[in-house]
Amino acid sequence: MKAFDPIVALALPDSVLVNRRVPKTLLIENGAPTAADKRRIREGIEEIRWLAVLKPTTIGIAEYRDEVREYIEIAVLRSVLRPGAQTERLTELVHRAVPYPVLLITYQGDKPVLSLAHKRWSQGEVGKTVLDGDVVQTPIGNGCANELTTAFYNALAINRQPRTTLHALYQGWINTVHTLRAAKVTGKFSIPTSAKEATDRAAALQKYGHLEKSIADLSAAASKEKQIARQVDINLELQRLRNDRDAIRVKL
Repeated sequence: MKAFDPIVALALPDSVLVNRRVPKTLLIENGAPTAADKRRIREGIEEIRWLAVLKPTTIGIAEYRDEVREYIEIAVLRSVLRPGAQTERLTELVHRAVPYPVLLITYQGDKPVLSLAHKRWSQGEVGKTVLDGDVVQTPIGNGCANELTTAFYNALAINRQPRTTLHALYQGWINTVHTLRAAKVTGKFSIPTSAKEATDRAAALQKYGHLEKSIADLSAAASKEKQIARQVDINLELQRLRNDRDAIRVKL
């Protein structure tokens, strides 16, 4: 398998391609709320490019509007980060800076990460957009062929996503990312067949991630604990957390 190419994987038509460099000053002006974030953008991003723009006129999918959000286009961006850059924070800042929903591929070394985040109207500033929920992201294989990455690449293609509205299309990509994340736990790549199934899986993934972190933190604490009684308590708590995690796994 060749290195991940988002245009190829998404099967985007030539009519949507842009391939323009995005000045970091635009990100600093629109997506950096603190001086530290401005510095992260200046020092951490090597390059960011606007690869494609998806609009009703270019892909034949209707725009979406309601009282919460307006999806009139989707931007596809590629960001290249320098070694040592804070990947998660910079990814979030890019999503915050662009007023449209973004499908972002972030490269740091040879490990691309695909991320998406819904947007909604700000309740405090008229005409401004903010993130609606967490950034959904997953590392993706880059030149490593296996059953899961092949299934994921195939599922990303725009002609395999919902085509009723741009919001449905974007949610379809989010569901596909959730499917890969779940597949890395279960070993099975299975696209949800209903909105409820997709919502339930997203919730289960969130709980699973929290439990994984709690288990890792508690395991680290156990390795440093000297008191026998406390070690017993920690091990009992670890067993409870692992049981909870196993129960969540079956919902993925």
